[in-house]
Amino acid sequence: MAHINIFFVGDVNGKPGLTILTNLFKQYHQKYNIDFCVVNGENVTDGKGIEEREAKILFELGVHVITTGNHLWDRWSAKSLLAKERNILRPLNYPKENPGNGYVLYDLKEKGKVGVICLQGRTFMQTIDDPFKAADWAISKISNETKVILIDMHAEATAEKMALAWHLDGKCSAIIGTHTHVPTADARILPNGTAYITDVGMTGPYDSVIGMKKEVAIKRFQFQTPYKFEIAEHDVRLCAVYIQVDTNTGKALKIEHVIFPVF
Repeated sequence: MAHINIFFVGDVNGKPGLTILTNLFKQYHQKYNIDFCVVNGENVTDGKGIEEREAKILFELGVHVITTGNHLWDRWSAKSLLAKERNILRPLNYPKENPGNGYVLYDLKEKGKVGVICLQGRTFMQTIDDPFKAADWAISKISNETKVILIDMHAEATAEKMALAWHLDGKCSAIIGTHTHVPTADARILPNGTAYITDVGMTGPYDSVIGMKKEVAIKRFQFQTPYKFEIAEHDVRLCAVYIQVDTNTGKALKIEHVIFPVF
């Protein structure tokens, strides 16, 4: 049975997240015999957005595609980066007038092609276009070339992520939830062959409030006024999922949640 091994790394948060990924990537590449790697990098530059320097580090490490989310737009320079780098994806369901691509078809030569789609939820987030319709449209395009299709669903609401997964079960290989930075314990393969996890979790400092220094986050909640964002530094962990996909059918064969070090 022909298959492909995919490694998806969740929300890399600033220098701490990038450092642990750099240090551990070779180890996991060997362990899972990785053929294709996707990283969510919307917070890789100082915890807000992505710039060319960090993108270059990820690509040189062996990452094939970088997905993002709402914090991508926190840096104006992201627009020029998206315009010239087709393997950095913005959420597909932002208005089409924005620069960049929301999906990509990546050619792995003898291993075949892999489609990657980046979507963003709307519940408790920006009122952008419908991610369900955007997903249906992108899958209709990609499925002409390959059955191996991975979706990063960057969303706040658990229910929205789950609803999309049930809507697309059997139409794509995997739906990986990102954005909340909190790993969930529900990695599974749905009845029609789509691998799913509600949130893969943050790759970054867990001695924090979703990556932010605790004292800063506490003041924001107590006083309801802005305080300077400061990324935390300690208790750094890597969160990812390993997914094995049948290249002939596009169905997931395995999904394994990776958290290092474990809680």
